[in-house]
Amino acid sequence: MIRWRRGEVRELLPSWPGVRVCLVSVEDGGGRAPCRALAYTGLVGDPVPGDTVLLNTGALDLGLGTGGYAMVAALPDRLPPDREGPGHLVKARYTPLQAVVEGADEQDSPHHATLRDAAGVRGMPVVAADLHSSLPAVLAGVLAARPGARVVNVMTDGGALPAAFSRTLGVLRGEGLLAGCVTTGQAFGGDLEAVTVHSGLLAARHVLGADVAVVCQGPGNLGTGTPWGFSGVACGEAVNAAAVLDGHPVAALRISEADPRPRHLGVSHHSLTAYGRVALARADVVVPLLPGVFGEKVRAQAAPLGARHTLVHVGVEGLEEALLALPVKPSTMGRGLEEDRAAFLAAAAAGRHAAGVV
Repeated sequence: MIRWRRGEVRELLPSWPGVRVCLVSVEDGGGRAPCRALAYTGLVGDPVPGDTVLLNTGALDLGLGTGGYAMVAALPDRLPPDREGPGHLVKARYTPLQAVVEGADEQDSPHHATLRDAAGVRGMPVVAADLHSSLPAVLAGVLAARPGARVVNVMTDGGALPAAFSRTLGVLRGEGLLAGCVTTGQAFGGDLEAVTVHSGLLAARHVLGADVAVVCQGPGNLGTGTPWGFSGVACGEAVNAAAVLDGHPVAALRISEADPRPRHLGVSHHSLTAYGRVALARADVVVPLLPGVFGEKVRAQAAPLGARHTLVHVGVEGLEEALLALPVKPSTMGRGLEEDRAAFLAAAAAGRHAAGVV
């Protein structure tokens, strides 16, 4: 996927703030050839003539326009100092470089004609979930109700971009429980690549033969403590995409009984915002029938969503056993099943409901 080259900086070219453009002599097939290389100084440091550079030449070799530079990945002999100062927004999450992949929906793909002509997903239930940690729980709920169902993950780019970063995906695929993964947007490395969530859902249905799709971001998520600055907004967009494609949107609530942050205790504000404000299409919002006072709190918090969605109350009996039978240990925000049972039961309940509408 990545074309690695080693080079030496020969000359500094006209640049702009945050970027240093260099003329680099590149080792290629036993010889050396010049090329333009771009370094993001905030990431890799400020190259000078004589520096050795490690390069990604994928976009350059394809002759792309805007992206037609070799990309400086590192100055291995002169690393930059550690960055000091405030800030926690991570960009290009978990990947240092751009990678060239084949999209299922691009013209040279063997699946292009199928996806070009596909009008929708034929009523396929599409579960929208905030966190990647919801994926195995949703899967457990689906398979507990319908053991033979083909479940495909449609991975968005709100968290980790490489699918390979998710050990959960690897195990679930290896055990044959998950039928596949379609990486969308800037995420990459799935069984299929797609440009958008829309084409990802079409690929899941028509190429991978999904009975149920689970749309969620990769591992990690981004939040700022503001009403709109969180990557889980994409849950609402997933509902819209499923509806536009004639799917059956199923909204999994992000719930916690252990999160120390008030905005995430009970039904998270992420779910209330994504489904209550972003989702314009009607969905089945799955409200798990959790016991006791906490269960009453969850039902009360979710009630306002009934103004624009269908609230579906789903029992959780037997779902804990399904979660414990998974080949991966459920974990969310560093908490396991014992610490935050409600988080996993809520996602599993969404899977149980989705299996019932296949």
